[in-house]
Parts: sequence; structure tokens; C-alpha cells
Amino acid sequence: MGMMEHVGEASLATAREYLTFRLDQEEFGIDILRVQEIRGYEPPTRIANAPDFMKGVVNLRGTIVPIVDMRLRFGCSKAEYNSFTVVIILNLKARVVGIVVDSVSDVMELPPESLRPRPEIESIIDPGCITGLGSVGDRMLILLDIEQLMSSPGMGLSSNDG
Repeated sequence: MGMMEHVGEASLATAREYLTFRLDQEEFGIDILRVQEIRGYEPPTRIANAPDFMKGVVNLRGTIVPIVDMRLRFGCSKAEYNSFTVVIILNLKARVVGIVVDSVSDVMELPPESLRPRPEIESIIDPGCITGLGSVGDRMLILLDIEQLMSSPGMGLSSNDG
């Protein structure tokens, strides 16, 4: 008796898992498949002339990983570095990037019926990087296309190997 017998084909294809994290008062979700690992914050090596949200780089098992503080990038009021501060290491198609967030909440599976289209609101986040909203109970998740976000011009990460 395998466990697969209870799962319909449709649900396999459609429910997606998101890693949820907090920035200030907001809760965000990103595709779990983009997440390589979650680490505690350690001060990276600064890069000269980098924007302030680009904290620097860390050497992760031989890979040089740029660390972006999403809280500074999104203009959160305070960005404290403490034992709760976490870095989510993302494995994107083109590169590995780390993002600093206030805290990681959990991994949630969102069925399609819990997803809402993105609202037409003025946001500090480029609307093209928001894939929609996920509602779970009384929680509202802003679902980010993290790949798109990290390659947007404002991040200063665009690969210049073209």
C-alpha cells in the first residue's frame, strides 16, 4: 500500500509549497523549490560602492554568495541583527543569492483555491514580482516571484556576463 494512492493527479500538479517569512509586519511566501538552505546571519564581507541593502558576500562552501538585506531593500523601519535574523539561501537559475529576513515562519502548501490575484496597490515591491496573495486561515501571504525580484534592475544583481 503506497501513500500515493490517496493523492489525485490534479492535486499533485497544483498545490505548491511556499517558504513563508516575515519582513516587518508583512508575511511573504516564496517557492520552496528556490530555497537551498536557511542559515543564521553572519556579517558578510562588504563590497565597496554597493548599495546599503547589499550587505556584502559570504563564501558558502566555495561559492561566493551576495547577501541582500530585504528589510533595507523594502524600506522596513528597522533592521536589527540578532539571533532570530535569518538568511535564506536561494538557488536561482543564474546564481545563488542570500536574502536577510526578520524570521522564517514555516513551509505551507497552498492549494490553488487559496490563491488570490495580486491587488492593484502601490507597493515598494515591483508588482511584476508579486505573483499573488495566499490566504490561509487569517494569514495573508504576499507571494513573491523571487527569481524575478532578484533579477530586477533595482537589486543591482543583474548578471553582467551577457
